[in-house]
Amino acid sequence: MDQSIKQHNENFAICGQLSPEDLAEVARLGFRSVICNRPDHEGGAEQPTSETLAREAGALGLRFAYLPVVANAITPDHVRQMKALLDELPAPVLAFCRTGNRSAILYDLTRQPGV
Repeated sequence: MDQSIKQHNENFAICGQLSPEDLAEVARLGFRSVICNRPDHEGGAEQPTSETLAREAGALGLRFAYLPVVANAITPDHVRQMKALLDELPAPVLAFCRTGNRSAILYDLTRQPGV
């Protein structure tokens, strides 16, 4: 796996773009769920689609959620959706986007009072 995982706590971590081949390592590391915060095709044709990743994740027993967020365009609705996913998905959860920054920002926003 080319991406380094940054652990926020025992239940949540982030990383950059994952490939279908990376998901076996994600499962081996003990993650139970994956959230994709990167819109399909943002990185061009070489970026795997959320459908491809969801299929591979499911085959490995991982839950997969797709919550695409455009860089610098996070809305309150995105934050509410991310919070709902974190409440619903089995932990630990690994969220990813191109570099991990959007996923980290979304997570931090879900921790704010009133969300």
